[in-house]
Amino acid sequence: MRTEAIDRVTLVFTLFDANGNGHLDPEDFELMASRVTAAAEGSGEGARARMAAAFQRYWETLEAELDADGDGRITLEEYRACVLAPERFAGTVREFAEALAALGDPDGDGAIERPLFTALMRAIGFAGPNIDALFDAFGPDAEDRIAVATWVAGIEDFYAPDKAGIPGDHLVSAVV
Repeated sequence: MRTEAIDRVTLVFTLFDANGNGHLDPEDFELMASRVTAAAEGSGEGARARMAAAFQRYWETLEAELDADGDGRITLEEYRACVLAPERFAGTVREFAEALAALGDPDGDGAIERPLFTALMRAIGFAGPNIDALFDAFGPDAEDRIAVATWVAGIEDFYAPDKAGIPGDHLVSAVV
């Protein structure tokens, strides 16, 4: 497992711990879903509901795979074990990626504009300069947009334990 993947997962755990109690629980995913859907300017109720459902499935997958003692909480160590095992988590990551990208494309043209991308990523908790570096790494077009498929693939790569030197690494590195 690559160090870069561990760094990425550690960052996401910290961001998903939305209530700041040091572990993941259902409340974190409800809070995160509410923050992200609130930032989805122009998105319809269907896309918002899909995102909320993806957050719910994310939690349910973690709980089913990792919560052996049934306490309703996931630690960082437990989280790393699950999300860095693609065979256990790939479907959940795909659903999440597609739902998030759909929020970023409210007009359905297949392109995500920088302002909405930035708003959604800030709602998750990523830092502005890192978000800009990520968007730039995705290779925006002349109208400062990226393809929905590019963002979906970028999210999937972010969770891949064997990937390094990917655009998502900009989210965990210091931006100069």
